[in-house]
Amino acid sequence: MSERTPTTDMPYRVLGNTLERVSAIGLGGWHLSFPRIDEQASVRIVRTAIDRGINFMDNSWDYWEGESERRMGKALGDGYRARVFLMTKIDGRSKREATRQLDESLRRLRTDRIDLVQHHEVNRFEDPDRMFDEDGAHAALVEARAAGKLRYIGFTGHKDPHIHLYTLEVARKHGVTFDTVQMPLNVMDAHFRSFERMVLPELVRQNIGVLGMKSLANGRILQSGTVSAIDCLHYALHLPTSVVITGCDSLQILDQAFEAARTFQPMSEQQVAALLARTANAASRGEFELFKTSSIYDATATHPDWLGEEPQRWKATLPV
Repeated sequence: MSERTPTTDMPYRVLGNTLERVSAIGLGGWHLSFPRIDEQASVRIVRTAIDRGINFMDNSWDYWEGESERRMGKALGDGYRARVFLMTKIDGRSKREATRQLDESLRRLRTDRIDLVQHHEVNRFEDPDRMFDEDGAHAALVEARAAGKLRYIGFTGHKDPHIHLYTLEVARKHGVTFDTVQMPLNVMDAHFRSFERMVLPELVRQNIGVLGMKSLANGRILQSGTVSAIDCLHYALHLPTSVVITGCDSLQILDQAFEAARTFQPMSEQQVAALLARTANAASRGEFELFKTSSIYDATATHPDWLGEEPQRWKATLPV
């Protein structure tokens, strides 16, 4: 269910069980530090987005070696911080590394509290077991929440829906229900290793806030020649998402996101079927969703040290 205010074309939705009111479009943080974009342009994009009605800010500790968080932190000065729901992500799987990364994010973002912190790139089946170990990252986030450094906890991943389901299962065994889950949701996902078909129904059942990402797959889906950018954004908005996070590396692309929001109407079954029929062949091998089929977008595969050390008692079981 979406609602609009008289002062903006941006629809707002409820973020799962949190009951927070968030913009249906969220501003992705990764694009803000592309090498071709200077800091002044990034600040302008963030503040223009907020002034026009986007209140959900996405970021991550590892984006461009922290530059995206630093730029967003600067943009959120002059009163802008109070107007947004701020999210970032940490890669650490150990308690010590997660704590270190969270404290760095707080400094870069120039805030004493982040609204939502998510375990980033849960792309391996061992990740949730490491996160929920007694010396794991989740314990760090729970302690940080108690200390007032964050409000809500979620997780993200882009590799395989089975890993998302396993993470939810491990969390449940530890008595935890995540506040949010972030995952790829786009016009091609339905045909290949589908988060929409496998994970989305479970999130809706538990009323967990759904954060859709990779609606255009960094523009790669458009290279298939099957759909337009507006088609992609409308499809993701049609799903039961709380927020569709999209990267905007210019004011023109930001305009495109607002146009998609302004013109969005719930799609009929016939419209959905027609759109999926157009993308079925191109999507069948995952070549336009390289985040699923390659390691190109797996930052922690390139930097395994970001995960932190594995629990010491696990290492103690190895033969010497």
